[in-house]
Amino acid sequence: MPIPDSTAASIDALVLRRAGLATVALGIVAVVVGWVAAGVGGAVGAAIGAAIVVVFFTIGQLILGSVLRNNPQMAMTVAMMTYLVKLGVLFVFIIVFADTTLFDTKVFAATVVVCTIAWTTAEVWVFSRTKVLYIEPKDYP
Repeated sequence: MPIPDSTAASIDALVLRRAGLATVALGIVAVVVGWVAAGVGGAVGAAIGAAIVVVFFTIGQLILGSVLRNNPQMAMTVAMMTYLVKLGVLFVFIIVFADTTLFDTKVFAATVVVCTIAWTTAEVWVFSRTKVLYIEPKDYP
């Protein structure tokens, strides 16, 4: 039985708010640290890394929310696939930008890793404290 739209939408909004804000806040810290450690190139690398993580993980959450509303039995499969695709694409970005001179690649890579951990931790925290009924109480005495 699908999760009601209002419940799924509120969980999506909560995850996007909490995980997104935590990641953006950490991204801002990474930009400052990158600027202090490696100058403008470090700040640019940190900003690009944080932005990529926020965009990718937001898209993944929106996809997962859509699946939860329409076909909750596929939620775990879709969650694992989107997570693996996101990590794979982020890894490709790190490889593609390995030799760039536009920004500091070490700061970029570190920011991607740290922001990915921040988003995932916040997401796990939200889901561990959110009670979603997966069985409708009216169906049972």
